[in-house]
Amino acid sequence: MTPSDMIRKGPAIITGAGSGLGRALAHKLAGQGLNVALIGRQENTLRETASAQPDRLFPFVCDVADARGVQSTFDTIAETHGTPRILINNAAIYPRRDILDMPQGAFMNTMTVNLGGTVNATQAVLPHMIKDGVGRILNVATFADMSPLPMSAEYSTSKGAARIFTRALIADIGDRFPDIVVGDWMPGMLATQMGIADGLPPETAAGWGAALAIMHDPAFTGTTFEMDREILSGSGLKRKLKAVLTLSRPQKARLITPI
Repeated sequence: MTPSDMIRKGPAIITGAGSGLGRALAHKLAGQGLNVALIGRQENTLRETASAQPDRLFPFVCDVADARGVQSTFDTIAETHGTPRILINNAAIYPRRDILDMPQGAFMNTMTVNLGGTVNATQAVLPHMIKDGVGRILNVATFADMSPLPMSAEYSTSKGAARIFTRALIADIGDRFPDIVVGDWMPGMLATQMGIADGLPPETAAGWGAALAIMHDPAFTGTTFEMDREILSGSGLKRKLKAVLTLSRPQKARLITPI
């Protein structure tokens, strides 16, 4: 079985799967025949997500900020559903408050969820993925760190740090495990609780994200996609090397067919 075949058989793990984009991503991947482990803090919302396809969607109540809880949950998922093949780090919080109104300690609480949750989930899944060296890690990202909005210091800083973590992760494992494909995806402004009223329907964005998650191409390691298009400055290491050797400029990848 090829690495691509293994990825498409799953299972997948999605954090923040109780609503919004996480729920939509879970439904898209389940529709492709993958078993999906749903991670979130609220059992009732996870069960609502799972009710769409209970034979494919499996809720696991877990706070991504709790490193030990995440490891235990991921180990249970591997035992009951098989080696995790896809991890989508989607969980995040967005407290909208001015720095002058922020309680002491609140900033680091947001960092613990948005950055720490991504790190915890990644550390928990890697021991399973590296057993056969195959996996896909997709981190849901944003441009918030480049152009922070007012009242977004916690969110912008934590999400920017998560983008740095993506690059650091690749520096650590990219050469040793080239079939564990790691990258960032920016879904755009969504019509969700954390987004804007006239934003993109999460189901539309999830079609792109799910398609990207099951595209197992080692050349995508290190890339950043915005909606359905690659941001060229984030081209993967192998594609950059090929461009240098062939004296050509790499072309932007596009997700032609969303799920």
